[in-house]
Amino acid sequence: MDHVDEGESLSEAFWGVARRLRHLNRQTMAPWEVTPAQWRAVNVLVDHGPLRLGDLAEKLHIAPRSTTEVVDDLERRTLVERHPDPADRRATLVALTPLGADTATAIRTARTAESERFFGSLSPTDRDHLGRILHNLAHD
Repeated sequence: MDHVDEGESLSEAFWGVARRLRHLNRQTMAPWEVTPAQWRAVNVLVDHGPLRLGDLAEKLHIAPRSTTEVVDDLERRTLVERHPDPADRRATLVALTPLGADTATAIRTARTAESERFFGSLSPTDRDHLGRILHNLAHD
């Protein structure tokens, strides 16, 4: 069984894997010309449905101004659209368009296949252990 090299810390090994995954994610999303920030916004809208800009910003953990820029870019590409909030006409909801929903499905499918390839060299037991360990670290 391979272990982390003596000269490499767990942290360095973790960040090396993270860099590889970021690179693969960019390659996977390239055909759709969606940036990681745009993907995060689309993904939140898939999971939560239409949201006010402020609520989207909160879920993305970014400033409302940055959220507006991301939404503007997605709207130009017709992946999202703005609608008046029926509960408060002063507020605006951001929702996926049909093209946005189709794009999200295609990207999720591609990312799932990428993940299967990336983690495919691990045994099912190792995958289970890694999943448990990462979950524990993320929710500690």
